[in-house]
Amino acid sequence: MRLGGARHAITQLVVSDAREGIIESVKQQFSSASWQCCQVHLMRNISTCAPSKLKPNVIEAARLVFQASDMTEARRRLKDLAEAFQARAPKSVDCLNEAFDDAMEAIALPLKYRKRWRSTNMQERLNQDVRRRERVVRIFPNDAAFRLIGVVPADMNEAWMERRYLDMAEFYEAICSEDFSKPEKASA
Repeated sequence: MRLGGARHAITQLVVSDAREGIIESVKQQFSSASWQCCQVHLMRNISTCAPSKLKPNVIEAARLVFQASDMTEARRRLKDLAEAFQARAPKSVDCLNEAFDDAMEAIALPLKYRKRWRSTNMQERLNQDVRRRERVVRIFPNDAAFRLIGVVPADMNEAWMERRYLDMAEFYEAICSEDFSKPEKASA
């Protein structure tokens, strides 16, 4: 997520999986940006840690935590999840507890944008499209690879502009009119 025009853009939020190298790079390259753990990747990790019989229940409870309307509600739901599953699925509870603050950065965003930016799904879709086209061509003469990699995001951007996937003008207005701040990190 970037604020400002292309010339004076400030990256405010970076969403990725929880790989240490990515986290360190974000801290070095985007020092003013918040980092968020991708909630989809975290859900997979929680699911992997859950016993087979409890997976659907643990996943549903975790989904409710991520769908909370604000940080206070999310913490309450996290507490409920911990009470319900600590004895039977302790690894899943510990996984969510450890990553909770990192996975909830997007909760400070307006709801319309929070749904889009809480995961890396947009980026993964872009990567899949590039790979799909690359498999067809296989061998790239000269700068053809660069053109291909440039065309896919341009096409995707055009499609998003037609559908108004994310109306950034509305976003800028929302964060300028409201008290847009990072969610509180202190444990409740």
